[in-house]
Amino acid sequence: MITQQHNQTINTPSGDMQVQVFRPQQTGEFPCIIFYSEIFQITAPIARSANLLAGLGFVVLVPEVFHELNPMGTILAYDDAGKDKGNNDKFTKTLEAHDDDTQAMINFVTEQSYCSGKVGSMGVCIGGHLAFRAALNPHILSAFCLYPTDIHSNTLPCDAGNDSLTRAKDIQGEVLLVLGKQDPHVPLEGRQKLLQHFQAIDMNYQWFEVNAQHAFMRDEGERHDPALALEMYTKAQQFFQRTLR
Repeated sequence: MITQQHNQTINTPSGDMQVQVFRPQQTGEFPCIIFYSEIFQITAPIARSANLLAGLGFVVLVPEVFHELNPMGTILAYDDAGKDKGNNDKFTKTLEAHDDDTQAMINFVTEQSYCSGKVGSMGVCIGGHLAFRAALNPHILSAFCLYPTDIHSNTLPCDAGNDSLTRAKDIQGEVLLVLGKQDPHVPLEGRQKLLQHFQAIDMNYQWFEVNAQHAFMRDEGERHDPALALEMYTKAQQFFQRTLR
């Protein structure tokens, strides 16, 4: 499908949030995917991923995940300064604030004539965590989480007992997780902890461990694995076609 893109400002309890909306040009109602970025916000690789998903027949919303902490439109560079700023933002913003952002985006898409009302979530890195976290919202029917960080370690700020691993038992939809065996951010013991917990709570999930490093989806840099990334886009398309249509 040919796609179109526009920026949308959505009000949240912590202020205005800019969201990029990618969607098919043709008329009709399409299921929606909230696509959460890495700590660097809406970089060119993130925008290309969102546009690709839109071309597969989805409305894709990409929020500026740290909108409260940066001027609107901020994109961090893939360098040490960008990484330091992004990590500082990651450990500053609470999960509860991310929850509010998710609800604001759900409110927006349910009012749009081009959305079918079916909503899923997807993300990479911290965005994988936020996609998982979004599934706590009953309006999120399914979540596709690529190398999600900080779930196993409970290192993102939140109220006591409101961390994503503890709350996983409240997820009603289906979750698909993809983790890299060579990813130092989610090492073997972290992956085992997640898997054992998901089994213990009888969560509805799919689990894939692949031979890849962190950020293998990002089509810039030496860690990109094009063939594996293509496989993941295909899995995402099939997953969301099944769970959102």
